Amino acid sequence: MSAQLDIRSPAEQTEGTRSQLLRWLKRVGESVAENEPLIEIETDKVTVEVAAPGSGVLVEILKHEQEEIAPGELLGRIAAAEEARPAATGASPAGVAAAGTAAPETAAVHSTATPPAAASATAQALSPAVRRLLAEHNLTADKVQGTGPAGRVTIEDVLKAAAAAPSGSPAGALPAAAPEPEPAAGIRSHRVPHSAIRRRIAEHMVQSLLHTAPHVTTVFEADLTAVLKDRTGRREEFERRGVPLTLTAYFVQAAVTAIQAVPEANSRWTDSALEIYDDIHIGVATAVEGSGLLVPVLRDAGARDLFEVARGLEELVSRARGGKLTPADVRGGTFTISNHGVSGSLLAAPIIINQPQSAILGVGKLEKRAVVVEAGDEQKIAVQPRCYVTLTLDHRVMDGHQANRFMQTFVGRLTDWPA
Repeated sequence: MSAQLDIRSPAEQTEGTRSQLLRWLKRVGESVAENEPLIEIETDKVTVEVAAPGSGVLVEILKHEQEEIAPGELLGRIAAAEEARPAATGASPAGVAAAGTAAPETAAVHSTATPPAAASATAQALSPAVRRLLAEHNLTADKVQGTGPAGRVTIEDVLKAAAAAPSGSPAGALPAAAPEPEPAAGIRSHRVPHSAIRRRIAEHMVQSLLHTAPHVTTVFEADLTAVLKDRTGRREEFERRGVPLTLTAYFVQAAVTAIQAVPEANSRWTDSALEIYDDIHIGVATAVEGSGLLVPVLRDAGARDLFEVARGLEELVSRARGGKLTPADVRGGTFTISNHGVSGSLLAAPIIINQPQSAILGVGKLEKRAVVVEAGDEQKIAVQPRCYVTLTLDHRVMDGHQANRFMQTFVGRLTDWPA
């Protein structure tokens, strides 16, 4: 008898990130080829494919679509062609949902069909992820209305119940998820279901702002006259080398200088100590149509010159917008830049801190502004290219004077470029 091959989720995962099995691309009983895409997994960062570890036939599905999964968790098994029988009694290819639909419990090896009357019993067969969420939110399964197959409690059911809970409720006393509000009479509407990524982004932002870090924002204005002059002189050279020179590359280098002046900006808060990172890995918030905001990470930004920064940014942004980011591309950021000005925003505050980081830099729209400048003993009006820049910080980590020193260093580097 040929050995079966385990199908496991990727072992590496961004800290604080949850993964969800989005869809199976094969049914039980179907043939698969080695390295053929078999599963899609979605996190709040990226969607990745899990390839078949070998050729054979899919015989077991252990984790179903829309279920949360842990790094390295066993998802299913493949057997050689001669063992091409589903392991579950009575299971067949038709018993497993096609890609894009929720797989029923009968697809699992140790699952059997459960009649509706047994829904309450089925609800107690909780996945590890659901049990963990129940514990985190001080809930019990019998107080959560299950909407999964045969009344099974899902991750979304727990999150809805937790969101609907009144503050200070005792354990086990929270009500089931509140029903969706009815649309106002006479108003036409349509519903767009939340993607897993959008749901995770929303949860992550609420957790960061309301339950983790006290946010404070400081606002400065930057004169980009010197940067634009430098960019004009270098752009043709960079293009000959196949790399566009964006303003974001300058912002990254200026942020590195500011971090070196105020290392606390490149840190994370823990209950026992402030962990200050020696490496500078800068995440760059990137809007991707259909997916939301992704944050690919430019690693070792402090060791790169302007060209290497520009090249690294181009590679990351291209992969993000092409849907080709890997978990490694979004892992391990120590500081984040959000250049929201590229879409026309003048100022955004507070920009939500990308936990577990301590600060995030926002850059607004570049525009020509009339300003008062000193000319010897006189003052005059001049037109300069300027933008607002913000630093939103975890106030547990930095006080105002540290935040202002960071911003003074950042703005000064841009103003005096290339000093």
